[in-house]
Amino acid sequence: MKCDVLTLFPDILTAYLKESILKRAQEKGLLDVKLYNIRDFSSGPHRTVDDAPYGGGAGMVLKPEPIYRAMDFLRKDNENRKVILLSPQGKPFRQSTAETYSKEERRFVFICGRYEGVDERVRDLADEEVSIGDFVLTGGELAALVIIDAVTRLVPGALGDEKSKEDESFSWGLLDYPHYTRPREFRGMKVPDVLVSGDHKEIWLWRRREALKKTLRMRPDLMEKVELTELDKKILSDIKEE
Repeated sequence: MKCDVLTLFPDILTAYLKESILKRAQEKGLLDVKLYNIRDFSSGPHRTVDDAPYGGGAGMVLKPEPIYRAMDFLRKDNENRKVILLSPQGKPFRQSTAETYSKEERRFVFICGRYEGVDERVRDLADEEVSIGDFVLTGGELAALVIIDAVTRLVPGALGDEKSKEDESFSWGLLDYPHYTRPREFRGMKVPDVLVSGDHKEIWLWRRREALKKTLRMRPDLMEKVELTELDKKILSDIKEE
């Protein structure tokens, strides 16, 4: 994954990018992230990047000029880019979106808004406007990190165990099943016997059942989108009878 991030606060991203999977992905050449401070593209002695909204109202709005200048700068290398404006008004970011992005050959540009948002004309720069949820953040930096993290995990070689991404929540279209590790018993709570039985078929069935049960309880809306097998339908019938 290759991406540029336009932000007023690059240090917010720097710390996270220096840790764990994202750090290793960069060291392997699987992730390339360049951070650009929007303020560096502002003009005037005060390097102003925001102003009061026309028509009045609370807060400040990011001006279009610095962001357009930043995009002009990035485009000088003629590399093909996909520009993403991060905004609560955008289309929802899903696991399916991450999977699509992981196959993208273009370099991403993430535009991180701040304050009351960006001047409407900035939207003309974007190929897509994306939201990570129905809530408002202080800025787009966390959203950019969420997307970079979710997509990088899907890049072959980024994870130590490639099978782990297949078993995670939403990869089945369901929430993840419960996980246990040593000790086998902790404060009276025991690991289910099936998980230490060595019977891989029974373990798979238990995990599928638990994933279905958890999804039905916590995210029933997801059940409408999952392609259920005949076995799944039988398991769900048994769960509902309990």
